Amino acid sequence: METEEKRRQIPNSIGRAVFVALSFLLQVGWILGFALYLTRYYAVIQLASSLLALLLVFSVYGRNMNSAFRLSWIILILLFPVLGTCLYLLFGRPVALWPLRRRLRAADAALEPARQRERENGAAVTRDLRAAAPDLGGQVTYLQDRAGYPVYHNTRVRFYGDTNEALEAQQEALRSAQHFIFMEYHAIEDSIAWQSLEDILTERARAGVDVRVFYDDVGSMGFISPPFAQRLRAKGIQCRVFNPLIPAMNIIMNNRDHRKITVVDSRVGFTGGYNLADEYFNLTHPYGTWKDTGLRLEGEAVRGLTLIFLQMWGATQKEPLDPTPFLPPVQPTLRSDAVVVPYADDPLDEEPVGENVYMNLITHADRYVWLTTPYLIISDEMQRALTLAARRGVDVRIITPGIPDKKMVFRVTRSHYARLAADGVRLFEYTPGFIHAKQAVADDKAAVVGTINLDYRSLYLHFENACWFSGCEAVGDVRRDFEGLFPQCREVTALYKERPAAVRGVDCLLRLFSPLM
Repeated sequence: METEEKRRQIPNSIGRAVFVALSFLLQVGWILGFALYLTRYYAVIQLASSLLALLLVFSVYGRNMNSAFRLSWIILILLFPVLGTCLYLLFGRPVALWPLRRRLRAADAALEPARQRERENGAAVTRDLRAAAPDLGGQVTYLQDRAGYPVYHNTRVRFYGDTNEALEAQQEALRSAQHFIFMEYHAIEDSIAWQSLEDILTERARAGVDVRVFYDDVGSMGFISPPFAQRLRAKGIQCRVFNPLIPAMNIIMNNRDHRKITVVDSRVGFTGGYNLADEYFNLTHPYGTWKDTGLRLEGEAVRGLTLIFLQMWGATQKEPLDPTPFLPPVQPTLRSDAVVVPYADDPLDEEPVGENVYMNLITHADRYVWLTTPYLIISDEMQRALTLAARRGVDVRIITPGIPDKKMVFRVTRSHYARLAADGVRLFEYTPGFIHAKQAVADDKAAVVGTINLDYRSLYLHFENACWFSGCEAVGDVRRDFEGLFPQCREVTALYKERPAAVRGVDCLLRLFSPLM
């Protein structure tokens, strides 16, 4: 009976989404109406708007941002001076993100002493790796010295190609929690998969364990409603919502928390591509067979996941957050030579960590580099890295979905095939359904598994996380997962080498404005 009541709550969120969408459309309509009204004063408005548009174009051109974003905004402003200017002032101004940036930087400042200690402890790992394998050492050096994420040894890495196995392992780890549980997810569905976890969380909270749940409002909006958080709090579970959706045009709504993290006592941690909704475990089938993957970390590297979670949690409160209680002294009981780096990407720090990690993996590949992504909407820099690797003789393969969840985005994804295929990148579509996994493996040496898609939203706009790892069996497990996927895919490389001129024209238009989608 309780589950049925929870299901009845979900339409409340859908109604809220409709209300927000209507409010947004009304505001767009107001802008368009205002623009049409101003046409009465055509000569004056044209001169003023042209001057303002020109100033904005110079401002956009001078910004430190990806060139594709710059080009899209510049063309939009020049083609539609009034509308483009209004949209840029609403969605494109970095100053509008200042309140969120301030909260995040305050959280980072509180965590920095702990991060610095973790980096100092991992410095020897980085030096040893640079001496043994300079290419891998360089990738780790970027993550530690530039991006600021500590490097760890003494960690057991378990890869899951089946999300049901990952969920079972997650349940087992949660039952063993003694001190705290942290969970941060883009989407939570109040249904079968989540309920199996909520029951455990409730029991652990009653036992005195500090349980914290953090989810993104937009990501979860179709699955749960506001009473969900209230219900968790009533059970002793701390629950916070990132960036609650409001009925207003706001640039901050464009930056969502796309991370997926579970931490138990800084001893065991989970991450990967899957959210806590039924479709990710094939309990429902909205897009055929759903393919996703995940990681289980046990040992020192879990501390990195703890720090990533605490950044977002700390950004939602005014008082400084002390990470010390959640980073207990390391017990050197687990010995492993694996090199593991949990890392995150923050769209407000102007350092595209997610894209740079992928590009480092691609540019250092000698034999092969394989990737999966649900959306393939990439920058010129990423395209150049992929095609240059293929031209060097590297076996570059990318798997995308066979059944899309968003048809327009899938059309944009396919618009990128031709340029990649022409330079030797092999393209595959997962015919059983939708592949949501975000993973890469290169030369049997290193792999990445996490939440980061190969699209502009993941690489530039969303809060993301992933894990880079080397020197462990899990790297081979990722490769074997790919080897099991290729026979289930249709290779489409040859289909996109030659296309009619009209199709090429549509593709160019889609790619031009894809950064703003």
